[in-house]
Amino acid sequence: MLIEIDFNSDEAFYVQLRNQIVIGIATSALKEGDVLPSVRQLAEVIGINMHTVNKAYSLLRQEGFVQVDRRRGAVIALDIDKIRAMEEIRDELKVLLAKASCKSISKDEIHEMIDEIYRDYGGR
Repeated sequence: MLIEIDFNSDEAFYVQLRNQIVIGIATSALKEGDVLPSVRQLAEVIGINMHTVNKAYSLLRQEGFVQVDRRRGAVIALDIDKIRAMEEIRDELKVLLAKASCKSISKDEIHEMIDEIYRDYGGR
């Protein structure tokens, strides 16, 4: 999986990194059991600070996307706590849908976007 950081984006580097790994999991580019590069390796490859990569990995661990194994490093390990995930997504959606409402984006347009995005993730 290729990770690219947009150095001109207003979005924090660790958030960009985390988002790309989550998308990689959703699109099956990354699978359960896959080992992510070490913090040092990934920082060198994409040209960011090791602490930034560590912050992204910590966030992924907290969110249930990876487990840290002392021998293997960060490993894709999906947390099956669906109720917690649904609550987190609901909170994030509230803000996104409020933004859409303020910009006069209709419910049908939102549903169309969701369907389009889900197709990219294999329709799970």
